[in-house]
Amino acid sequence: MKPAVTYELLHECKQTGARRGVIHTPHGDIQTPVFMPVGTQATVKSMTPEELKEIVKAQIILSNTYHLYLRPGNKIVKEAGGLHKFMNWDRPILTDSGGFQVFSLGALRTISEEGVEFKSHLDGSKHFFSPESVMEIEEDLGADIIMAFDECCPYPSTYEYTKNSMERTTRWAIRCKKAHKTVESQALFGIIQGGFYKDLREKSAKDLVELDLPGYAIGGISVGEPKEEFLDILRYTTPLMPKDKPRYLMGVGTPDYLIEAALAGIDMCDCVLPTRIARNGTALTSHGKVVVRNAIYKEDWRPLDEECDCYACKNYTRAYIRHLINAKEILGVRLLSIHNLRFLTNLMEKVRIEIERDNLGSFKEEFYKKYGYTD
Repeated sequence: MKPAVTYELLHECKQTGARRGVIHTPHGDIQTPVFMPVGTQATVKSMTPEELKEIVKAQIILSNTYHLYLRPGNKIVKEAGGLHKFMNWDRPILTDSGGFQVFSLGALRTISEEGVEFKSHLDGSKHFFSPESVMEIEEDLGADIIMAFDECCPYPSTYEYTKNSMERTTRWAIRCKKAHKTVESQALFGIIQGGFYKDLREKSAKDLVELDLPGYAIGGISVGEPKEEFLDILRYTTPLMPKDKPRYLMGVGTPDYLIEAALAGIDMCDCVLPTRIARNGTALTSHGKVVVRNAIYKEDWRPLDEECDCYACKNYTRAYIRHLINAKEILGVRLLSIHNLRFLTNLMEKVRIEIERDNLGSFKEEFYKKYGYTD
């Protein structure tokens, strides 16, 4: 039986080893490496699907199992014909397992071998997630790519805690695979855990790869650790993942981390960052972040980024967007969201071109210098 999602390698950068490929899904092809905007509650905040396709040029979006289970409920989404029809999005969708959200609840949840009991952050009601129930929820939601239920360790965690957590994640992945029925229309990805211990990462990857799933993700990094530790584990773990399947790095969206992920051989990344900082009045630009709500931009008639091709930069000034943000007008957040999302999808378009040119290492140096990063 052919898996619902497959990976095709097109080119490897001779300079860096970064890879350029295509992920084939039931709702279309995804050119990789790719940045995936996050639509937590079946919407990328303040964006219409048409804007995401035509202005942002998003190829795939992510939705959240935990939030959609709580409201409107997975059965409602299923009744609507699945997420694609419910939100009027005809391109690929990935749903996470809800694991990260559940484990972020801290005192509101209790972990056992069977699963996790938790209290809703909305009304305090009690709920239970098991690998089997998460598979049912994700199958109801109907995304092209669904994630196995995993346990995400906090940073820092002891070796013993991380080992137990990683081994439980593997056992849960086995249960997810057994419970997963929609194999022909949805691809189940496993999540490599193991914290910041290389032997645990290696064991996790080995055991999950033996399950022969259609794709694999790295979870549990970019969780507050120093950049050096992030890069060390990223560069160590990625080569342990199959070359002929999609490789996904979870929860990464700053420009430097996206470039580093591509350099390491990652195909997919996602993050709430572009829309979250838009709500705080911040823009990503070629020359670093611009906190546009600040007084310095009151009479700045330039676009957010003179090198950007987005709708906001073509039509509006920093001064105007600053006014909107400070007046708490919704349009200000929308324009910053459009810009930040397009900035990251445009960055990944450039990354794909530079991989094909065997030039990604040099591109990184130039980008870092202009942006203001120190390597």
